[in-house]
Amino acid sequence: TTDLMDNYTIYFGHVLSNSFYPVLQRAIGVGSAFEGWSPREQDAVYRVLIPMTPPRGHSFHLELDTAGQRHVRNFRVRVQLECTCVSEQQGENMLCFLHHPEEELRSSQDPSLLDTLCSGSYLDVHKTARWFRQLVGAIWPALPQSHNWHLQLLPSRRSCQFKVTNGIESFRIEMFFGVRRGDSDIFVSSQPREAHTQSTTWPETYAVAEMKFFKYIARQAPRDSLHLRCLQLFTRVQLGIGFSTYTMKTIVMHLLNIVPVSRWRRRYFLRCLGDINVNLRCCLEEKCLNHFIIGNKRFPQEISLPLDLESAEPPNLFHHLACYQAAHSQAMSEYQDL
Repeated sequence: TTDLMDNYTIYFGHVLSNSFYPVLQRAIGVGSAFEGWSPREQDAVYRVLIPMTPPRGHSFHLELDTAGQRHVRNFRVRVQLECTCVSEQQGENMLCFLHHPEEELRSSQDPSLLDTLCSGSYLDVHKTARWFRQLVGAIWPALPQSHNWHLQLLPSRRSCQFKVTNGIESFRIEMFFGVRRGDSDIFVSSQPREAHTQSTTWPETYAVAEMKFFKYIARQAPRDSLHLRCLQLFTRVQLGIGFSTYTMKTIVMHLLNIVPVSRWRRRYFLRCLGDINVNLRCCLEEKCLNHFIIGNKRFPQEISLPLDLESAEPPNLFHHLACYQAAHSQAMSEYQDL
């Protein structure tokens, strides 16, 4: 998957070099498959995030949607045209979108990003996904993998999903795209957090920071550490019970942040499983599971977070249990099943 994404990145650069579409950066592998603990390895989906930067003559401005619920942080990506008259005078083959007549722009230059992938002034996820899907399909025949593998594009409105097969093996890959928040490891991405997410809504994603956290732990952990196996076991066992995979991942990340890595060695396997189990029960009884990254004062400093996330009050992932007694009763019953 990594080799395929690297080849795509090279061709993205060639194809889009003189266009006014977003500039696509090297893909970042995120999620359980790249973190090393897929609940069902045979059904693993390899998710990658494609960072986007604005093309020439454009800039991106992230606007927080304050109308949303407190536990969900959604943004919109406002696209603004920038003056390029100085670049034009220096011999660059580009007309300024702001200061040239529309007739001249239409006859001599491709349309701006505002006229292709935006709704109003905001970058549109659905339009971007359709463009991206067409780009992936068009480039595929030029890639070396196309000689031995077959590409099958899959339907998706907010990402590009496809499967590659060679008659023996098959891999399912999902490509999201996003915009980095400043110089941090936090992005706004096309991946939805709620059903019926609007096409101009870009939810904040912590997937890159979480992936880097697991790599940070791996560098410190002993060779026989079973922290990933513990997480894999719990997420596999609870499939179909009701607790989300992200719930179990959050609990294990909190434990990894406070329990010494030496305590995750093979000899402590049952104790580690017990710690996860007890932590889940306590969170359910207290109806509170804090988000791992937002407002975490113990988060590793080498992973960069925006200042507003570091100082924010951590959202309660179990807020629904605190609001609805029936939901809490059901969760306690599901814990007994688990």
